[in-house]
Amino acid sequence: MEKQKSGKAKRDALLLSLISAAAAVLIIILISARSCSHAENVLIRVDGNVFWEGSVKKDDEIEVTGFDGGHNTVVIKDGEVSVTQADCPDKVCVKTGKVNAAGQTIVCLPHRVVVEIK
Repeated sequence: MEKQKSGKAKRDALLLSLISAAAAVLIIILISARSCSHAENVLIRVDGNVFWEGSVKKDDEIEVTGFDGGHNTVVIKDGEVSVTQADCPDKVCVKTGKVNAAGQTIVCLPHRVVVEIK
């Protein structure tokens, strides 16, 4: 009976070790893939239409006129993009903070503004 418990414990430990190793490899792959997603361009859309497009590497400030006359200020500085001002009621876009990786977005729903890093 003792040998059966001991054999099962060894198999459980081996299985746990394999799962841990697989998880570690997956984490390394995900971190590597994220750091390789170099941001190149910033695309600003209003109501689905391209409003402005430019480089994330060039510091700039863009005044965006959103849906129904709403205003957002998009700032590109040191490779990061943020909405610094908005006259929408909730200011979720301002609270989002800075984004800098390809695929990240900032959205202002009331003004129908989407700022995307490509």
